Amino acid sequence: MSWMSDPDEDDGDYAEYDESSIRVRPNPKANKPRSKIRPEHKNAVSGRVFSVDRGRYGVWVAENTPEERQLVATRARELGKKSVVTGDWVDLVGDTTGDEGSLSRIVRIQERSTLLRRSADDTDAVERIIVANADQMLIVVAAANPEPRTRLVDRYLVAAFDAGITPILCITKTDLADPADFLANFAGLEFRVFESRDDAFPIEEITEALQGHTTVAVGHSGVGKSTLVNALVPDANRAIGRVNDVTGRGRHTSSSTVSLRIGSGWIVDTPGVRSFGLGHVDPANILKSFTDLAEISLQCPRGCTHLTDSPDCAIVERAESGELGEIGKLRLDSLQRLLTTLAA
Repeated sequence: MSWMSDPDEDDGDYAEYDESSIRVRPNPKANKPRSKIRPEHKNAVSGRVFSVDRGRYGVWVAENTPEERQLVATRARELGKKSVVTGDWVDLVGDTTGDEGSLSRIVRIQERSTLLRRSADDTDAVERIIVANADQMLIVVAAANPEPRTRLVDRYLVAAFDAGITPILCITKTDLADPADFLANFAGLEFRVFESRDDAFPIEEITEALQGHTTVAVGHSGVGKSTLVNALVPDANRAIGRVNDVTGRGRHTSSSTVSLRIGSGWIVDTPGVRSFGLGHVDPANILKSFTDLAEISLQCPRGCTHLTDSPDCAIVERAESGELGEIGKLRLDSLQRLLTTLAA
């Protein structure tokens, strides 16, 4: 076989080398080479994150079954920089018994249906996720002490509409002031409103509205949000505070976000805030929430802002002609106020 080389034949320039000439890089720790192949974790169990506390995650597993239990979990390294937040559905491995002292690992975050986010301020596009998979937002505001802030509620509404979350408004302390003037600002918006005195909440009505939903509660410090949560879930034991008599401001009493079960629903209590940045919001998502006006906007010129001074805006023209009726005018005013809040 002429094509095979003769083992005794000279190999030219490489004849002087043999196996002893190969230099192998030392591996003092005897580590195996890292592989990009990650385990599939086919036997992972699924659960809902209800609390986040300094690298430890509380997770409900097998909800509403005889095997229902709470787990304490950590993040697996393979998650990388992905953040795990309250409301996330996750897959877990490790010790998933839920026994005292057990610890499991979160290896996957399941696809999220919604994300409620805020930024540090309106110029900051870096988003901070507040809660995942919520479908309702309970906005708690006081009629007085502290005074209601229309613009802050507008910001909550913008964030809710951007996330595709349905807003609900609860106005507390109506025994201190008549909320009619404040509520007039939202006359064009179709969302449910609950009113309560300082000493009595409409617990049955609110509880009914929360059934079958994951509802995130938000509100300015001192408006009675955590007091309401404690009334809805008596064993919640959320910290509450008082309003400063001099400044009229409330104290930040809830320092963490936690999800609490209420019947067939969940309410997520969040820390009180005095600002709500919207640097991450897409203005197009706001218009989508006004479905009737969004349909008319298809007739608007490209780049239309839908504000009062916008030329040839189909929505403005129909409102001015009376075609949209009084409710339509109010809804357009609400839309323009939210868009102006975002643009500012």
